[in-house]
Amino acid sequence: QVQLVESGGGLVQAGGSLRLSCAASGSIFSINAMGWYRQAPGKQRELVATITSGGITKYADDVKGRFTISRDTAKRTVHIQMSSLKPEDTAVYYCYAQLTTYSERYAYKNYWGQGTQATVSS
Repeated sequence: QVQLVESGGGLVQAGGSLRLSCAASGSIFSINAMGWYRQAPGKQRELVATITSGGITKYADDVKGRFTISRDTAKRTVHIQMSSLKPEDTAVYYCYAQLTTYSERYAYKNYWGQGTQATVSS
C-alpha cells in the first residue's frame, strides 16, 4: 500500500505565503516524478508544478515566479512554497507521485494524496 499525506494548507491574505508538504510512504520501490495539482470549486483539476527525480521542474504559467517546488528524494517528500498568493489560487491542492511498488517494480503508476485546502482572502 502507498500513502501520500499532505500538510500545510490554511487561510492566508492576498500577498501572503503558504508552504505545502507531502510525504509518501508504504511499499515504494522507486519514485519518478512528484508534484502538485489543484482544483478550485467548479473547475477541473489542473497542474501546478512537478519535479522529476533528476530535479527538472515544470510550472503552470500562472504560478511561475511565485511558486517553488522542491523535493527530498531520501525522505520521499515534496514541497511547494507559494508566495504572492492571489485569491484565484484558492483551491484544494493535491500531491501526486509517479512511482513503482515492490509488487510492481516496472510499472509506474500515479498515486494521489487526499488534498489540502488553501484559501486566499482578498
